[in-house]
Amino acid sequence: MARNYFGTDGIRGSANSHPMTSEVALKVGMAAGKLFTNGSYRHRVVIGKDTRLSGYMIESALVSGFTAAGMDVFQLGPMPTPAVAMLTRSLRADLGVMISASHNPYLDNGIKLFGPEGYKLSDEQEGEIEALIEGDSAGLLASAERIGRATRIESARERYIEFAKRTLPRNLRFDGIRAVIDCANGAAYKVAPEALWELGTEVIKIGVEPNGLNINKDCGSTSPQNLIRKVQEVRADIGIALDGDADRVVIVDEKGRIIDGDQLMAVIGEFWLRRGRLAGGGIVATVMSNLGLERYMEDLGLGMARTPVGDRYVTEHMRQHGYNVGGEQSGHIVLSDFSTTGDGLVTALQILAVVVQSGRPVSEVCKRFEPLPQVLENVRYKDSQPLDNVGVQRAINDGKSRLGNAGRLVIRPSGTEPVIRVMAEGDDEGLVKTVVSDIVHALSDAAAA
Repeated sequence: MARNYFGTDGIRGSANSHPMTSEVALKVGMAAGKLFTNGSYRHRVVIGKDTRLSGYMIESALVSGFTAAGMDVFQLGPMPTPAVAMLTRSLRADLGVMISASHNPYLDNGIKLFGPEGYKLSDEQEGEIEALIEGDSAGLLASAERIGRATRIESARERYIEFAKRTLPRNLRFDGIRAVIDCANGAAYKVAPEALWELGTEVIKIGVEPNGLNINKDCGSTSPQNLIRKVQEVRADIGIALDGDADRVVIVDEKGRIIDGDQLMAVIGEFWLRRGRLAGGGIVATVMSNLGLERYMEDLGLGMARTPVGDRYVTEHMRQHGYNVGGEQSGHIVLSDFSTTGDGLVTALQILAVVVQSGRPVSEVCKRFEPLPQVLENVRYKDSQPLDNVGVQRAINDGKSRLGNAGRLVIRPSGTEPVIRVMAEGDDEGLVKTVVSDIVHALSDAAAA
């Protein structure tokens, strides 16, 4: 069945345009409510959101849909995606919903759904919801006496902060650490600084004044320039940048250098290995992670499994094969001992734990390997399918042949926007750049045709 609503990470699009309309959100609530209502007890759904202006509209429509389907709704207000996943389990809900477009600008929004164990829904479950959306709405409605109630959970913030703190060893504190945190004017603008402060950190906050329109705007993990300047200005020990829904993190060391998710996975993977808590014999990363990380894992006697891009695929592989550390180069780090999805705050706390317990600065702790030269470029297209073009396929095959065993080439369409991502890496930086340039030119020509 063709997927008309769900992409690689839930439903996403421009606010007030299909599929991110009140009408679709209402139907999603009714359909998902129907699918997850399978007993005589009162069914529950937890709904969180980030700070986008359109979140009010989408939330109201979802609440209406879920209550119409007979589910009781717990509204959390602005909360990180991992907090929604955690509270879905904690509150014994049948379903969790996060209203967010992650690192996208405020003009976009999205709907992510979690099952009762806090994991994102499978493709099959999303397909069932789509079928119900496109069917007869009358069959989704509960009887008058079974209509649900909506309640706002006032303690959600404190519950998540306490959960995050408990991922650390008992009595470990960060006294003496000066940290700058950039919350991207997003979902974690209250919980992340509070958690750090309660652990003894001296906290300098930026990106904590959301107005509905400034989420991810020149701030957060996708725009860390302000964080870098602030770290250098106040001589901080660490900079922490979250994205709009706080499921990813980028670290900046005391010298103002960016540390990506590949280095973070190496730090946590090795630290947990030394303490006998690393499971699965390695880590799980995606096709976009640097070959340098894979070689570093091999030097430690560990493996590195690769999945398609998307923390959902990382998490699925971790669950199936018993890993407890995985993630993406972009900073989605999944630590399954604690969370069922990427958690930027918990990842930052784990890095700080390594820093404090080792007594070394962030720049030393988080420089585990020298990344191979890697080039990533995006090619935007409209209605065409440039990857089917003969010239594009020829350029791709030629690039693979030229890189051989000394590099990698990954070509993939984005799951959230009309963009094709071209990534190559290898020992020869000049060759890597040439390969990417040739493929990008071929794609651009095909997209313009």
